[in-house]
Amino acid sequence: CAYCKMLMEVNFKTPDIVTYTQQNFDVIAIDIWSPEEVTTPSGESISQREFSRQLGTNFTPSLVFYDSEGKIALRLRGYYPPYQFRAALEYVAGGHYQREKFPVYMARGDQTLRFEPGDLVEEPFFSPPPYNLDRSRFPSELPLVVFFEQGDCHACDILHTQPLSRKTVRGLFSRFESVQLDMWADTPVIKPDGSSSTAREWAKELGIFYAPSIVFFDEKGKEIIRVDSVVHFFRLRNVLNYVVSRGYLSEPNFLRWSSHTLRTLDGPDMATDQEQNAAR
Repeated sequence: CAYCKMLMEVNFKTPDIVTYTQQNFDVIAIDIWSPEEVTTPSGESISQREFSRQLGTNFTPSLVFYDSEGKIALRLRGYYPPYQFRAALEYVAGGHYQREKFPVYMARGDQTLRFEPGDLVEEPFFSPPPYNLDRSRFPSELPLVVFFEQGDCHACDILHTQPLSRKTVRGLFSRFESVQLDMWADTPVIKPDGSSSTAREWAKELGIFYAPSIVFFDEKGKEIIRVDSVVHFFRLRNVLNYVVSRGYLSEPNFLRWSSHTLRTLDGPDMATDQEQNAAR
């Protein structure tokens, strides 16, 4: 199976895909022709061959994602390249299957503008290189936010086409120093503590394996909070207010602070019910 080989040699040799899969899923390999017994999520004991037949696996590889209750959340028939495969993992792990179909979820990331495939999606409020983020000797006038992203990233595209496209959110970023880094690149950067590094090394040091990850630092270079899930992107506006208002000084727990601080968007940027619920 040439496409099974691609799944193993391409997707499952990509570090962020491997780590995300290990942290969010139990993975079971099934041989569609095997007579060996398997116990299905419903508790039935049948052969792997019969189990595959029941699931209609006419193509290999076929991936069937189950939720925590044993219900099918998504089926992938055939090989999906890393961009679509990452989206599928996030679609299930993030619970998006409960709200929308996978093609709809995929389409939400297809409105971005980039010059070449694999490029990062830029924003006008991102500071250009060189990246001197040193805050060790003198505090900065503004807090710092660093976007760790990667190319061919559906979750990154959703970030740019949804929360970052909102006027209110974009306006709040004028009160930050904002930097975008490719988490796999050897781009030189001087970190907030004054030491020299690269984007790749810094991301590894911070324990970042998922793109996009957004890390907020105060004026002295101390990390405040980070956002690293599509679900949390709808919470981004509240996180920005949390940092700008310095709410973390009186309440270090963001969720507790957020539950006591009602934030609403006015006019055309009024948040949807889904976003308001996610923000809580």
